[in-house]
Amino acid sequence: MMTLDGKPVSADDLLPLALTNLGHFTSMRVDADGTIRGLSLHMERLARDCEAVFGADVDTGRVREFVRRSLDGQGLPCVVRVTVYDPSMTLAHLADAGDPHILVTVRPAGTMPPAPLRAMSVSYERDLPHVKHVGLLGALHARRTAQLAGYGDALFVGRDGCVTEGSTWNVGFVDGDGAVVWPRADVLPGVTMALLRERAEHHVATVTVEQAKGMAAAFATNTSIGVRPLAAIDEAGLATEHPVLARLSDTYLSIPGETL
Repeated sequence: MMTLDGKPVSADDLLPLALTNLGHFTSMRVDADGTIRGLSLHMERLARDCEAVFGADVDTGRVREFVRRSLDGQGLPCVVRVTVYDPSMTLAHLADAGDPHILVTVRPAGTMPPAPLRAMSVSYERDLPHVKHVGLLGALHARRTAQLAGYGDALFVGRDGCVTEGSTWNVGFVDGDGAVVWPRADVLPGVTMALLRERAEHHVATVTVEQAKGMAAAFATNTSIGVRPLAAIDEAGLATEHPVLARLSDTYLSIPGETL
C-alpha cells in the first residue's frame, strides 16, 4: 500500500525521491488494536525534521488522516512509514525544494522482539545524526558489510572509538551493576529509546567499543523491534536473558498506544 497525500502514487511521483534522495521519514508500528506507541513523538519528529530539511512546516493532522486512510482494510499489526519530500525537487536546484508532500507506505510487522542480534562494530558516523533522513547509503553499506562477515547488523563506532548507534536502531547497555547505560554520542533521538528513558532509570555515558563488549548485556531499540537483545558484539558474546532486558521489554510493551 502506497499513497502520496492520500492518493495513489505513480512512478513519476516517486522519481524525484529515487533520483535526488532528499527527504526525511518516520516509521511506526501499528499494533493489533490499531494504536501506536509514541505516536505524538513520531509527529513531533516529522515536524522537527521537516524544518531541518526543508525549512517548512508539515501538517501532522494531515499526516494522521493519510495514515488512517492507508490502514483501512490492512491487516494488523503492521509498520507504517511516513516519508516527507518535495516531488518537484531537482538535483540542480535544491534551494527551490520547500513544498513537502506526504508519502505513506505500509508493510507487515514482524514478531516483536525478533531473535537476538549479533552485531559487528563498524567505523561510521551518520550525516545529520539528529535527523531521520532518507540518506541511508552509508548505514546500509555498513549493514551489508556486517552481514557479509556473518553478522546480523552493524554497530557504529565513531572516530573517537566510542559506540553511537546501530544502522537503524539505538543501542543501550546493562552494566555489571545492572544499571541501564545509553551512549553519550550524536545519535538519532529514537522514539522507542525516548519512551524507555522516560520510564526506566538509566544514565548516559561514553562507551568505547571495548567497554561495550564487556557489558553484562546490550540491546537494540526501535519501533519495529521494541527491545531486542544483542547476542554478540564482534567476537564477544553477551547475555540475552538478563533480567534487566526482560524488565525493559515489559516496560515498553506496557506503554499504552495512542489512537490516530
